[in-house]
Amino acid sequence: MHTFHIPVLGLGYSVDTPIKVAHLGISSVASIVDDEMIERMRKHHTLENGEIYTPIRSNETDFRSRRITAYLDLVARRVERNFQHLKQQPFTADTLITRYFELLPDTSTLKKKYNKMLLTESMEERVRIQEELRNQLVKGPIDVNIMSKVDKLNKDVHGVLLDDAFSDASAALRGFAKSSLQSSVVLSAGMNPRLYNYLESFTEFYPDQYGRFMKKVILKVSDFRSAFIQAKYLAKKGIWVSEFRIESGLNCGGHAFATDGYLLGPILEEFKTKRREMLADLFALYHPALNSKNICIHSVPDQIITVQGGIGTAEEHHFLMEHYEVDGTGWGSPFLLVPEVTNVDEETLRNLVDADQLDYYVSNSSPLGVLFNNFRKSSAEKQRLKRIAKGRPGSPCNKKYLVSNTEFTTEPICTASRQYQQLKIGQLQSLDLPDDEYRRQFHAITEKLCLCDGLSTATLIRNHEMKTRENRAVAICPGPNLAWFSAVYSLDQMVQHIYGKTNLLSGVDRPHMFINELNLYTEYYQKELETLAVQFSEKRQKYLARFREQLLAGIQYYMDLFPQMIGQLDAAKAALLQYEPA
Repeated sequence: MHTFHIPVLGLGYSVDTPIKVAHLGISSVASIVDDEMIERMRKHHTLENGEIYTPIRSNETDFRSRRITAYLDLVARRVERNFQHLKQQPFTADTLITRYFELLPDTSTLKKKYNKMLLTESMEERVRIQEELRNQLVKGPIDVNIMSKVDKLNKDVHGVLLDDAFSDASAALRGFAKSSLQSSVVLSAGMNPRLYNYLESFTEFYPDQYGRFMKKVILKVSDFRSAFIQAKYLAKKGIWVSEFRIESGLNCGGHAFATDGYLLGPILEEFKTKRREMLADLFALYHPALNSKNICIHSVPDQIITVQGGIGTAEEHHFLMEHYEVDGTGWGSPFLLVPEVTNVDEETLRNLVDADQLDYYVSNSSPLGVLFNNFRKSSAEKQRLKRIAKGRPGSPCNKKYLVSNTEFTTEPICTASRQYQQLKIGQLQSLDLPDDEYRRQFHAITEKLCLCDGLSTATLIRNHEMKTRENRAVAICPGPNLAWFSAVYSLDQMVQHIYGKTNLLSGVDRPHMFINELNLYTEYYQKELETLAVQFSEKRQKYLARFREQLLAGIQYYMDLFPQMIGQLDAAKAALLQYEPA
C-alpha cells in the first residue's frame, strides 16, 4: 500500500509501533533483542487489551524464545482487532477507514479507486465501490529485527552452558518463527553463520505448494558484495532472501558501518545494474536446494530492494524510487518526533526538538566495537560524563546482551561496564604514558555507553513500566538527518511530508542526502588519518588508501549523476565542487 516503511529504532523505540500503524497499512519493524523489556511491554499491552497476563519468568526453560513468541502473538491480536474495527467504520470524515485511504500515496491503485468513489454521485454505485475497498484493505507488515552479531551463548540456572539453539540470536529467531505472524525477520549487523544455519531448521521459512511464505527473510546490507555473499549462503540452504534493505553506512541511526568508502549512490547503481543477474544466480542455487528437501517451486519468488538512511524530503524519496528503481524507502529517525508512533520520553523528545547538527555525532560509544550514532543531549550521555567526573566511570551491567571481553576475566564482560573500565583504567595507569596519550586512551575506555538498558528505558518510562530505583538514563541513537527536523509531528503530517503533500522542512537549508553522507564519510576519513598518524599501521594505511580511492570515485559518480536530478542540481553540484580533487 505504501512506498515507505518505518525501520527498527533502537531496542524499544519501535517495539510496539506495529500496534500503532499496522492497521493503517503501514509497515514497521520491532526489535526482539531485549526480552526483559519485551516481557514488560507484553504485560502492559495484555492488561490494556483486557486479557489475563501470565508472566514468563527468567528461570523457566527457553524463557527468552517464549517471551518473544508470546509478545509477537499479542501484537498480532492487537493489530487484527484494530484492523477489523477500522474495516467496519463508515466512509465519513474523521473515521479510521477514511484516514487509512487519505494516508495512501496518490500513486496507489487503491487510492485511485477511493478517489473515484468520492466523486461517484450514485449512492448505489458508491456503496458498491466502498465494499470493494473494504475487501482490498491490507495490514502493514509486522516485521522484526535481530542484530546477528548480538548472539551471546547462555547458561541454565545451574550454570551449565546451553547449546547453540539457546544463544541470544537463535532464541530470538525461534521466538519469531513460532509466532503467529506472517511477516519477515530483518537480519542486520553482518553475517552470523550459526544463526544463518539455524534458519534452515524452521519450515516456516520455506514456501508452501503455492509458493507462499509464512515467514520471510530480509537482509539489511551496506553494499552489493556483502549482500550477494550472504544471500548465496542462504540460498544454498534453501532460504530465500525476499528483500535487500540497503542502508547508508554512516548516514543512518543506530550502529554505523563505514563501508570501504563506498557511497550510497554508487551502491544503489550497482544493485540496479546487477539486480536481474543476481536474482537468476540466487535462484540457480535456491531451486536445487529446495529440491533436495522435496519442496517444489514453480517460479522465482519475489525479491524487492529498498533503501534507507538519511532520506529527508519527498524529492529524495521520489528520486530514489524513480532513478534507482527501488521498491520503497525507509524513514526511521524522523519518526522519533512522532509520539503516536514511537516511544520517546518527554525529556528526550524536547531535547531532540531543540537539537542542532553538532548534537548528533558518530561515536565509539557502542560496546560492540562498531561505530554508533550518538546524541550529546541524551540523559545517558550526561550520566556517563557525571560518573567520570565522580571517579566512577562505567555502568552496572544487568542484562549482559553485549558481553564479549575476556581481557581480565574468564567470563566475558561488557566494555561499558564499571567492572571492565576500572580494570582497564588500572592497567592504563601502570603504563606511565605521556599525558596526551593517557587522556586519549582514557577517553577511548570511558566513551563506551550501556546500550542494553539505555535503548529500552524511554519505552518503559513512556509506558509507566519502570521499577523503583531503576536507572532512568535514556540512550538514543538518531541519525544525523534528524538535525533538520525541529518540531513534534503527527503521523499524518509525517506521511504527507514523505509523499510531498506538505513540507516539514520548508525554509530549512538542508543539503541533499548524498551530500550529507559524503560529509560524514570525509569527516570519518580525516579522523582515521589523524589516528593513523598517532598509531601507524601498514594494514590501516592500505585500508585508508582504498577508502580514499572509493570516495573520489563516488564524488565523480555524483558529478556525472547530478545533471539528471532536475530541481536539485545547483545546490548539490555546488556542494560537490569542494571535494573535487585538484
